[in-house]
Amino acid sequence: MTQDFDPGYPAPYAALAASYPGPDVFPPADFRIEWGPIFHRGRLDGSAKVLVIGQDPAQHESIARRILIGTAGHRFQGFLAKLGITSSYAMINTYLYSVYGQGGGNKHAHDPAIAAYRNQWLDTLVANSSIDAVIALGSLADTAYQTWHSTPTGEQYTGAYRHILHPTYPDSAAASTGTPAAELMTKMLTDWNAGLDALHPAITNPDTPTPLVHYGTAMAPTDLADIPSADLPAGCPAWMRSAEPWAQRTGANAADKRATITVSIPVDERPF
Repeated sequence: MTQDFDPGYPAPYAALAASYPGPDVFPPADFRIEWGPIFHRGRLDGSAKVLVIGQDPAQHESIARRILIGTAGHRFQGFLAKLGITSSYAMINTYLYSVYGQGGGNKHAHDPAIAAYRNQWLDTLVANSSIDAVIALGSLADTAYQTWHSTPTGEQYTGAYRHILHPTYPDSAAASTGTPAAELMTKMLTDWNAGLDALHPAITNPDTPTPLVHYGTAMAPTDLADIPSADLPAGCPAWMRSAEPWAQRTGANAADKRATITVSIPVDERPF
């Protein structure tokens, strides 16, 4: 069996992966630094046409060591597919580590030391790839982009840019406001349709030329897309790319939940 996989970090990304900020920059009270930094997902070989800025890694990403592979990843992979982008992308997060505690992300949105390292990734990706468009997922990612774009190297980027609602916006906003998730999903998809309208013309050489098809008022199963095996490290099982949840934070108290991720292979992914 032949299986594609992410070959790792070539130069100049190897230097960035080898030297990253720790608790002196990311306070442990606000970030789960104990699970280590999670750098990217996608192409580092110069073929990326779309650069994506996400927010922070969750429990699935902590295990697979690549960002945006859970619910948010599958939803957004479908968005990229509507642009005709199936492999030519590179993704990084606003934060290297998972945010811990309510408001932790907003609290550090303008930290210069956090931005300095993140900007090195953005500078390197834009310098070594032909980026047609940058997409920011959520307000924190938009702040990250604007911070970078105001730097001398960032302002040289003149391609397309779009900030869209984060893929898990319907879930998080429903939990915090009590608004029905279906209503919030419609709001997000309306925003995503506007994003497609703005970005589709900017992708002049897509992986697969794709007529623009909008979302409906609800996300259909066909609107999701699989995470390619080429995006994960060698040897990762296929169920790690599943759209089903397979990792949960568990424990009797907050400290235990912070220290524990329980992994269970989805029932329909088990070969036994």
